[in-house]
Amino acid sequence: MLKPIKTEEEYNEALARVYELMQTDIIEGSASSDELEVLSILVKEYELVHYPVAYPNPLDAIRFRMEQMNLSESELSNILGNRSRKSEILSGKRKLSLSMIRKLTELLNIPAEVLIQVY
Repeated sequence: MLKPIKTEEEYNEALARVYELMQTDIIEGSASSDELEVLSILVKEYELVHYPVAYPNPLDAIRFRMEQMNLSESELSNILGNRSRKSEILSGKRKLSLSMIRKLTELLNIPAEVLIQVY
């Protein structure tokens, strides 16, 4: 019977069962499929509480997204306003403004929660 995961031992058992289920050919809508789905949700919830993942530094997130999107620093300047502002922001001398955060969220798809952190 499925139940909430409350201990590390239960967590490890759930992970083992998820792995076991994933090694089989599961038919959608079957009892095994439902078990895998519910166990995955329970494992995820346990991990959110016990193994939280910290957000990256806002400047690292911008650099990473630029690399992913193949953006040049001059293209970032167009988003942030001008070249000197871009340099000040990437060096940490200037903080992101609300309008910059909005643009970066919209154009680079960086979550606002990442960009509003103290850095």
